[in-house]
Amino acid sequence: MYKYEELDNGLKVVTEPMAHMESVAIGIWIRAGGRYETKSNNGISHMLEHLLFKGTTKRDMMAIKQEIEGRGGSFNGFTAEEHTCYLVKVLSKDAELGIDILSDMILNPKLAEEEVAKEKGVIIEEINMYKDMPAHYVHEILAEMMWPGQPMGMPLAGTVETVKAITRQDIVGYKDKYYNPKNMLVISTGRIEEEALVGLSKKYLSSARGGAVSVFSKIKLDQSAPEFKLLVKETEQTHVALGIHAPDRFSPDKHVLSLVNIILGANMSSRLFHKVRDEMALCYEISSSIRRYDDCGAFIVSAGVDEKKLAKALEIILKELAMMKREPVGQEELRRAKEYYRGQLLFALEDTMSRMLWLGEKVISGEKDFSVKNILGAIEKVTADDLVRVSENMFKDEFMNLSIIGPVKDDKAIGEELHIR
Repeated sequence: MYKYEELDNGLKVVTEPMAHMESVAIGIWIRAGGRYETKSNNGISHMLEHLLFKGTTKRDMMAIKQEIEGRGGSFNGFTAEEHTCYLVKVLSKDAELGIDILSDMILNPKLAEEEVAKEKGVIIEEINMYKDMPAHYVHEILAEMMWPGQPMGMPLAGTVETVKAITRQDIVGYKDKYYNPKNMLVISTGRIEEEALVGLSKKYLSSARGGAVSVFSKIKLDQSAPEFKLLVKETEQTHVALGIHAPDRFSPDKHVLSLVNIILGANMSSRLFHKVRDEMALCYEISSSIRRYDDCGAFIVSAGVDEKKLAKALEIILKELAMMKREPVGQEELRRAKEYYRGQLLFALEDTMSRMLWLGEKVISGEKDFSVKNILGAIEKVTADDLVRVSENMFKDEFMNLSIIGPVKDDKAIGEELHIR
């Protein structure tokens, strides 16, 4: 079981000891990300994350890398819509080094003007790279469709225009506003005790200045009909992303939604994979996934198909979604889905880093129940009627968005057939 403590400056500290491990995974999570941005500073969270690896007032960027990797460790960072995370994995004996370096990066980044200029070039290349990757870019288009004119619909890396316009002063101001202990979580899973992590957090982070708790604008949903957007491009495959508005991370139906996802497209024995790929040979790759946020969510079907088979593939996908509303799932299929959920969760939690990421996201987001036993108990209670009920509420034409990138000829016919019957 995890241990929780809050320091005087508002910093949250969470420890989950795993005494049988040799490693510790340490993360510092910040309540800052794409949802806290505006149209003018879109991409600033991601840019700041990059810059924190470029050196501090105490260490240059090579020293940061060498100190961690020279002990056999690894480190990284990522920016998401609702948070940013900086993480290391080291041997237990090097836990203090991990906290030292992460806290140094967050509290004392150099943010040198020349590094800001250089990193802008790197990020612009990253943006251009994603646009050349239709399997990725199709999801950026989808997000913009699902949450138009809102931060949730903006690309995490920003645009070429916004990245060029962001100044060092903008970055410093953004960091000062959001990177304060009331928005921060230090978490470690692995071979470390609560007293040790709390002590190290006090040693390296108690000097952090307080500030306001992060707040973002709530999602506004006013979609009333299915939306379709096509980017005509000469690609080998036609890339499809179908997004449907879904329950948020706090919904009582979140466990039901997890099983709907498994049954439809989360593995090779799922309905979409079996029907669209194995049985009808309409594509090589197809899957479904869930995105959960504080006040919204998305159920997404992704596929890469031959342009000539696109219409048929979409027809079958929509029929499978409709079937989830009409016909209760059989007991054996439901049992397999529950066992898959159980196995995947337990497998992931065997690893210190996976466990840190799983628990850290829950804590920084304000979820309350982290008991694996309770979660698996809730999964076990899900019935076939629950799956029908949630599918009926979710799989509606007015919640549906479809983005496509490929050499598509007849886009009008596709738009007219967007119905979950």
